[in-house]
Amino acid sequence: MYSRKVKKGYVLYENEKGPRIGTAGDKVLVVEGCVFKDLAGTGELLPYEDWRLPYEARARDLAARLPVEMIAGLMLYSPHQMVPGLPGSPFPGTYKGTDFPDSGCDPWEMSDEQKKFLKEDHIRHVLVSTYQDTETAVRWQNSVQAYTENLPFGIPVNFSSDPRHGAADSEAEYKSGAGEVSKWPEGIGMAALFDPERVKEFAQIASKEYRALGITTALGPQIDLATDPRWMRLQDTMGPDREKTVEMTKAYCDGLQTTEGTEDGWGKHSVNAMVKHWPGGGTGEGGRDAHYAFGQFAVYPGGNFEEHLKPFTEGAFQLEGPTKKAASVMPYYTVSWDQDKKNHENVGNSYSEYMIKDLLREKYSYEGVVCTDWDITGDPDPDLDAFGSRCYGVEDLSVAQRHLRIIMNGVDQFGGNQDKEPVMEAYRIGCDLYGEETMRRRMEESAVRILMNIFRTGLFENPYLEEEESKKTVGAEEYVKAGYQAQLDSIVLLKNKGGILPLKEKTRVYVPKRHIRGRKGFFRGMLPEQEIRPVSRELLEKHFIWADSPQEADAALVFIESPLTDGGFENGTYVPISLQYRPYTAEHARETSIAGSTWRENDRNRSYQGKTGHTANEEDLDLVINTKKAMGEKPVIVCLTMHNPTVCSEFEPYADAILAEFGVSTKAMLDMAAGVSVPKGRLPVQLPRDMEIVEKHREDVAFDLEAYIDEEGNCYDYGFGLDFQGEKLS
Repeated sequence: MYSRKVKKGYVLYENEKGPRIGTAGDKVLVVEGCVFKDLAGTGELLPYEDWRLPYEARARDLAARLPVEMIAGLMLYSPHQMVPGLPGSPFPGTYKGTDFPDSGCDPWEMSDEQKKFLKEDHIRHVLVSTYQDTETAVRWQNSVQAYTENLPFGIPVNFSSDPRHGAADSEAEYKSGAGEVSKWPEGIGMAALFDPERVKEFAQIASKEYRALGITTALGPQIDLATDPRWMRLQDTMGPDREKTVEMTKAYCDGLQTTEGTEDGWGKHSVNAMVKHWPGGGTGEGGRDAHYAFGQFAVYPGGNFEEHLKPFTEGAFQLEGPTKKAASVMPYYTVSWDQDKKNHENVGNSYSEYMIKDLLREKYSYEGVVCTDWDITGDPDPDLDAFGSRCYGVEDLSVAQRHLRIIMNGVDQFGGNQDKEPVMEAYRIGCDLYGEETMRRRMEESAVRILMNIFRTGLFENPYLEEEESKKTVGAEEYVKAGYQAQLDSIVLLKNKGGILPLKEKTRVYVPKRHIRGRKGFFRGMLPEQEIRPVSRELLEKHFIWADSPQEADAALVFIESPLTDGGFENGTYVPISLQYRPYTAEHARETSIAGSTWRENDRNRSYQGKTGHTANEEDLDLVINTKKAMGEKPVIVCLTMHNPTVCSEFEPYADAILAEFGVSTKAMLDMAAGVSVPKGRLPVQLPRDMEIVEKHREDVAFDLEAYIDEEGNCYDYGFGLDFQGEKLS
């Protein structure tokens, strides 16, 4: 038996002995008293439409029915989608042939580009960056799902998202617009809790909020071992400790993927985890990042390659929960230098037969979806400093040949590629080389894996969202409270000379303005210089009294960031990435780089020995020093936003107290300074004594830095943190 309800834009069937069925076209079949979708429009129940069958049987049935063009579409992954796509934004769109503001369209209407890639390129994996609000998200999602339900085979869209729960914006990687979701510390901030159960709690809440926004795949967690302190993506990791990262990886993936009360763990609250980045991206030479050609090489001077696999092999592939393994894996852009023990090739990981086929697929028996990182198949830019150009080591292949090589390695999807033609051309080349039967079998193999993740999350039965339910779930009070408490608990008290903190209510507090010089941003465009007021008067006066000058103040709160650099490449030359504020000359750097390339470069030696690196926020250091001079004997509290481990020796002597945070809100920092909560966070990284120590360390080895010791005799090592009484936490 079943019941039927007409909803806004779709019809909902409640099966008494089966799942809820949502359909826009109301094309259904009733078999043995149960409702099924007639997605193929045949008038008979096909195996892939039968929710009583196992997911794999359904996926294999559908994959066998699909023409190669549609399988090619399943292997694509849209670029970032902004809803709506506004002109001037990083990802604009057109609506009825014109810009959104001039179109007269509602914000939840589909763009021209979206209709094209769904219908003509058969894309069913869409990466969403920003929503205007929850209402827009729900209505847009439903319109997209209704559109695809009425296309051949009725395959629903698997929407995905970059991290969107971070409490503080970060420029190190493109972050998704969070809307009203609960706010939590960044990845390294969650590591500062030293509690896998809190990580699991976050993932469980995130999965519910994601599903309320229609998102069924998370492009995370990021489980690279952050063994090099200079890496710009360190803040999104779980730190350098292998054992802790394995524990937190299991907790995160179990929390994200598991729907309680189901036999295999999959259900209406499940979100596919796409763990990244195989085989570990935290060992870039000199700390450089492989989003850019100047940072393409991952090096292993400590011979520690196997250690970097363990978050995957001992964590993501051995979950405690019933889903057993992370649903998807993303290889990193990097060339894992001299680690190919079979073909001895130095190519990007997705292009490496050894990294994907031999290790991931065969040695470690991974059977889930493998999706490349974004935009790796296009032709390289002649400029080494461009954003893109990531076909590392295979620059001489054609675009189609690159696709074929990736497919034959065992990769299933192409991140950021929305044109099916290169996949089709790769298929045609493959048919000539290996035969049509072999290529068809290989394409179906990927289709089955990809479809499994759509079937398991229940999208074939009901991809539609109920607006009121979504509004109740996204940013629910209990979720917001849990996230905010995690923010507070992640803050680390490094120093509290004389028990300065917490400050008393109504203390007169001075907060100096910051100045940051212009620098290159994530997309390698120039960012303008910034004048920043770190705290609004309204927010500060919830606890304290605003002071306009040091002379009027009883205490100063000085907000600074860890040193900001241009990523290790400036004006056509390699320079050091500095973790100190003053200019740093790399006298102790390698004379000859471990890795290098003569493609686009005359010299394969990428050494920056003797070169000087500068930071855009050197004035943060001046701010601390000058404020201390102006305050005299009155206390100065440094509030440090730490994207990367910081050399504290330059400013620590001028600070009476230091609070370090890893992606929390300003409100949380003020609440901590006021004693609303007690410090519980501990350092998830080592803070190095100086840059000489950093320069001499090995990029692939954790904990080979000598940590800084402050004037109180405290060592800023991994796991260090104080309570307000000055006692070390444990």
